[in-house]
Amino acid sequence: MKKTVLLFYVFVFSVFAFSQQVRPVKNVIVMIPDGTSIGVYSAARWYKMYNELGEALNIDPYITGTVTTFSSNAPIGDSAPTSSAYATGVLQQSGNVAIHPEADPGKDIYPVDTSRTYQPAVTILEASRIEKAKATGLVVTCEFPHATPADFSAHYYNRGSYKAIAPQIAYQNLDVMFGGGTGILTDDIRQHFNHNGTTLIENDKQALMNYTGKGKVWALFGEKALPYDLDRDPERIPSLAEMTEKALEVLSQDEDGFFLMVEGSQVDWAAHANDPVGIITEFLAFDEAVGKVMDFARSNGETAVIVLADHGNSGFTIGSSRCKGYDKLSLAELFSTVSQCKLTASGIESVLVNTRPENVKGEFKKYTGIDLTDEEVGMLLSSKNYKASDYTQVKNSNNMLNNIVNILNAHMCFGFTTGGHTGEEVLLSAYHPFGDVPRGHLCNRDVNAYLVEVSGLTTPLHELSDRIFAKHTDVFAGMRYTIDSSNPDFPVLKVKKGRNTLEIKAFSSVGKLNGKPFDIGSVVVYIDKNHTFYLPQDLAKKL
Repeated sequence: MKKTVLLFYVFVFSVFAFSQQVRPVKNVIVMIPDGTSIGVYSAARWYKMYNELGEALNIDPYITGTVTTFSSNAPIGDSAPTSSAYATGVLQQSGNVAIHPEADPGKDIYPVDTSRTYQPAVTILEASRIEKAKATGLVVTCEFPHATPADFSAHYYNRGSYKAIAPQIAYQNLDVMFGGGTGILTDDIRQHFNHNGTTLIENDKQALMNYTGKGKVWALFGEKALPYDLDRDPERIPSLAEMTEKALEVLSQDEDGFFLMVEGSQVDWAAHANDPVGIITEFLAFDEAVGKVMDFARSNGETAVIVLADHGNSGFTIGSSRCKGYDKLSLAELFSTVSQCKLTASGIESVLVNTRPENVKGEFKKYTGIDLTDEEVGMLLSSKNYKASDYTQVKNSNNMLNNIVNILNAHMCFGFTTGGHTGEEVLLSAYHPFGDVPRGHLCNRDVNAYLVEVSGLTTPLHELSDRIFAKHTDVFAGMRYTIDSSNPDFPVLKVKKGRNTLEIKAFSSVGKLNGKPFDIGSVVVYIDKNHTFYLPQDLAKKL
């Protein structure tokens, strides 16, 4: 399809999606079931029916359309650029976190403005706080600097650079951050929390559930991510629904309203592993959180909610060519085995690595109901017990987790096309107290346009980006400045004018004027590729 036709197509469905007035509301909630293909919805409904848990999902009454989600230079994207497009309205390359991309001639789907390459793009979360003074929050089951939470609260060209991303999220001064990652906290982050009054809760579910304070609060569980929902100890680790409910309780105290992003992070991870029970139960845990959010939104009357995945994953289907006559199988034949699993494949692995060889067969049956063949036992015992260095590559790894998944799938009738992301459209669901929801088929940038409208923002995000993410060479033109890179991870910009000295540390929101700290008002981003600090235009007035 020619680019001119594509541009026309985007324009047509954008006009269709927003042909009606979108009335702003006080609170806006974005919910993302990461890596959830449409087939997951179907499997989750049938799983519920087979297990007599009801016949519908909490999300079902709110489905309004579909979204095409993509990177700046590829139809199939990873979480970093796809959620970033929702958050900023800017198309980005794989690995980019809320930042303008480099050009990729011959592959870019739409023209890329090279004058903005590497400039941070303001997110809907940042704009809500800066322009509307709203409270802000993130609730996830991954580690807090992972791609999707980072997309709404940090800026960098490489999603894996937690050294650059984690401090930005901390220095965003979020009112709520619930998720994983105690092992990622640094002394600097802890000190910042002490200075700005953030309550930090670590690995203490009761402390979170009993929290009644009115200040900023972080609650983190686990060195990195939380366990899969099916594998977690409910006495020690909160569910996504429990964390979401507490976040709503805390954020709704703000008179100006709030912006909240909730991610069901690990549907994606289970899909990468091709683990059906992990996929289904992680999505159901997310759907439980959707139920909590919709209950709040309906009773509150001032809250809009939008729910959509960032991309598909694994080509997950009910039915596979491996199963002869699969289209004639009954509900029980399709869902009895997956329903007997008491742990995900990852949870089963954590049991088997500590099991004596002669007990492997019994333990496997205990948690799956499956009688292993001698060949299958041999496959498990011959596993190279290492973790894949990249969770997206589990399906390509010769380790115990992958062998468990292969055994489970041999006893089930679910299909997969890949262990990676896929390019199909994702389902869109929405709620608005006056019915002003996006409908039909949208592209990812349309989602951001809707969020801007429903949040009542009047300053275009690109204008706000220019205001708070200007190049230091422009902001301090004509002044004396140097970059101190004695700590290469966190260089410091030093600017002198007369008797005044301004110091700005990378990835922080706290500056120093003549040695005295002050709140900059937004995070400062340093990009080593062009040796540039991106910071507010009005900082020059400090000197």
